[in-house]
Amino acid sequence: MSFRYALIVDDHPLFCDALSMTLKSVAGIVVVDTADRLEQALARLDRGPLPDVVVLDLNLPDVTGLDGLIRLRLAAPGVPVVVVSSLADNRVIGAALLAGAAGFVPKHAPREVFRLAFEAVAAGGRYLPDGYVPPAEALPANPREAAIARLALLTRQQARILQLICEGKLNKQIAYDLSIAETTVKAHVTAIMRKLGVLSRTQAVLMVGEASFASLMPEHG
Repeated sequence: MSFRYALIVDDHPLFCDALSMTLKSVAGIVVVDTADRLEQALARLDRGPLPDVVVLDLNLPDVTGLDGLIRLRLAAPGVPVVVVSSLADNRVIGAALLAGAAGFVPKHAPREVFRLAFEAVAAGGRYLPDGYVPPAEALPANPREAAIARLALLTRQQARILQLICEGKLNKQIAYDLSIAETTVKAHVTAIMRKLGVLSRTQAVLMVGEASFASLMPEHG
């Protein structure tokens, strides 16, 4: 199998252009679409047709932590998502893989690495960057890993509602934003809290924070 159509989700136009040329040159991709926001990418997926692969930058203006990766996977089941990010810390890579990324390529990687990564993913495998050390499988999941795993259980609509909850919106506001009944929002909120194993909206927001980059990146000075 080979990829012919890719969707790049990144808010840096120059990098999008460079990555588009790289993928066409080394990965055999013929058509490349771009989106600079998660919502724009989701709208593109809704319109169809689905791309063969999605290439995602984790650090987008309208994304909190791994929310973008999880929601893209829900929007396009079966379409592999390759993360290409400057956030190449070992813990960030592990979290992205745990959330379902098909591969992770640091933005500074040379063209040959992109070729190897997309060949591996197109063949149904996963690509792990050099230097990444996966955690020992025997170790119990830490709170961050548990949070990511629970967030990955949400449906696309539930993930969208949780994002709005994190923005501080009440059920009535969420219903208006999504053009659904307030009772439907309440039902979704109940299901969200059950899947996340929490008892309140505040705890749900804290769980999203547990899975965010702030908890993954090392402390500075």
